[in-house]
Amino acid sequence: MSVVEAASYCDQCGAPATDAGHERCAARRELEPPRFCAECGRRMVVQVTPIGWTARCSRHGELTS
Repeated sequence: MSVVEAASYCDQCGAPATDAGHERCAARRELEPPRFCAECGRRMVVQVTPIGWTARCSRHGELTS
């Protein structure tokens, strides 16, 4: 199971993942780092560098590319 399938919240807009209308979010996901925590829906601190990105949730830790 991927992170997106297990997510409670959309990592691009922060809305519940079960809501309709996430087609645009899926397209953004291909090019952009996550902006919201998929577990709690909180806005994450995101840093983009030339070699990748890091996204940090205050409750659930850090993700990297």
